[in-house]
Amino acid sequence: MSPAIHAEAQAEFLAAIDHYTSISAELGERFYTEIERLIHEVCAAPRRFRQYDPPARRHLSRDFPFAVVYLERADLVWIVAVMPLRREPDYWKQRLG
Repeated sequence: MSPAIHAEAQAEFLAAIDHYTSISAELGERFYTEIERLIHEVCAAPRRFRQYDPPARRHLSRDFPFAVVYLERADLVWIVAVMPLRREPDYWKQRLG
């Protein structure tokens, strides 16, 4: 399956990349690579990861306090959040409307 990324999820992904890059270019690259890996794994096997808030599922990063929150659609995986785990957990739900 291919991914579709909500505009706000894309913005939070880019903001997090900027944050980690401001600490070090290598850290920013590691963060980017990690989130891209999560998205790739989600697209390869969307039902593999635990339901977070049905029907949404969440794939947690091993290296950063972030998760990819997504919904499986018939022909794609819809990424609704690149969620910092320290943020209010339900903030992304308004994106479903």
